[in-house]
Amino acid sequence: MAILKIARMGHPVLSGIAAPVADPTAPEIKRLVEDMIETMEDANGAGLAAPQVHVPLRVVVFQAPASRMEDSVPQAEAFDHSAPLTVLINPVIEVLDPVIEGGWEGCLSVPGMRGWVERPRQIRYMGYDTQGKRILRIAKGFHARVVQHECDHIDGVVYPQRMTDLTKLVFESEIHHWLDKTDDRKAAQ
Repeated sequence: MAILKIARMGHPVLSGIAAPVADPTAPEIKRLVEDMIETMEDANGAGLAAPQVHVPLRVVVFQAPASRMEDSVPQAEAFDHSAPLTVLINPVIEVLDPVIEGGWEGCLSVPGMRGWVERPRQIRYMGYDTQGKRILRIAKGFHARVVQHECDHIDGVVYPQRMTDLTKLVFESEIHHWLDKTDDRKAAQ
C-alpha cells in the first residue's frame, strides 16, 4: 500500500468526468482502493475519490463515523447519519427527499478551507465493491452529504462550485466565528 499525492483544486484531473470501471474485481482496482483508503486515513479525511489521487476512474471510498457528525444530530437518528468504511465503484445516486439541508464541508483537495453547501437530505446510492458485490443503501444527513460530496468528484465538481453564497467559504481557522452564530441562533429558538 502507498500514500498517494492528492490533487488540489485547479488541477485538471478534478474537472473531468471520470471513466467507468470495467471490472471492479481487477487487481489494479483493488490496489487503487487500498491506496486510497490508506491515503484518506493518513489525511484524516471522511472520503476520497479516485480523481483526487490523479486517477480518472469512478471509484470513491468514504466513511461517515458518528464522531464526525454535527452535535445537533439526535442520538435516535445517529445510525441513519453514519456509515462504515465503504468502497463504491461506478456509483449512482438517486435523490429520495427533495428537502435541502445546508452543512459545512471541507475537502482534501481544498486544504484549509470550509464552505457552506446545500444538498438533498436523503438519497439512495448504488455501486459495487472490489468483490463485484452490489451495494445499495439509503443515506440521510451527514452520510448522504459525504456520499454526494465524493460522487461530485467523479463528475468533475469540487464543493465550492456547489456553494450559493461565497461569503461562507472560510478558512478552517476562522470557522469558529460562523459556528458561534449558528449556536446563538439555535439558543434563540
